[in-house]
Amino acid sequence: MSSSTMPYVIGNWKMNLDVESAMSLAEASAEIANETADDVGVGIAIPSLWIPLISSEFFETSLLVGAQDCSPHAAGAYTGDVSAPMLSPWCAFTLVGHSERRQHHGEDDDLVRAKLDAVIEHDMAALLCVGETEAQREAGNALDVVGEQVLRAAGHLDSGGLRNLLVAYEPVWAIGTGQTATPADAQAMAAHIRGLIAGLDAGSAPEVPILYGGSVKAANAPDFFSEGDIDGALVGGASLDADDFLEIVRAARQTGAGLLADDAR
Repeated sequence: MSSSTMPYVIGNWKMNLDVESAMSLAEASAEIANETADDVGVGIAIPSLWIPLISSEFFETSLLVGAQDCSPHAAGAYTGDVSAPMLSPWCAFTLVGHSERRQHHGEDDDLVRAKLDAVIEHDMAALLCVGETEAQREAGNALDVVGEQVLRAAGHLDSGGLRNLLVAYEPVWAIGTGQTATPADAQAMAAHIRGLIAGLDAGSAPEVPILYGGSVKAANAPDFFSEGDIDGALVGGASLDADDFLEIVRAARQTGAGLLADDAR
């Protein structure tokens, strides 16, 4: 089984940029999104402080604005948290379970599931991040680790919920290290993830975008995008450079257009 969805390229800005730099990069990202709107979904996951400002400024563009995290709680005494109802008027999607949240904030699969449910309940798409450490891969447990992350977070979703889901495979050992999985490795994991989703609902599986998220750059993006189950990328550092981000989006458009043409034949 392979994908039948539009490719997506999502930039994760992490904890970067002052307000002037954020607005400038958002403007460039919106121009990229408008250029490729018919072929690629282009989005940015941005620090929560900039979300209302950027979302309102670029509301009429094709740019998808998203959050990097949200609370599982709708309201209450949770100092410093931002809830899904607060994000929903401004965001098309929210990341959940990013490896840096798991690593630095101790988020486990149960918390990731609660956050995913909150996101989907409040009419946003959830971009679920999954991935294994180097030790887990070397021990031969990569498929099991990622499979458990997927099913613990999303295994209860029905077809409607699955259609509001994106999955980003981000091998932890390849984030910010300069290392990357091979396209074949990434494809094997993406196919595994799609197979798990098919086990939940076969009709939804081809329509769930599966992105690769391990040190994606303009130079290596086409190799990943040429794989049948990889539907784009979750881009970290390269999304902070508008020229690099544009090249990655253009690679997704070129590869995605080719896949659509193949499907038509």
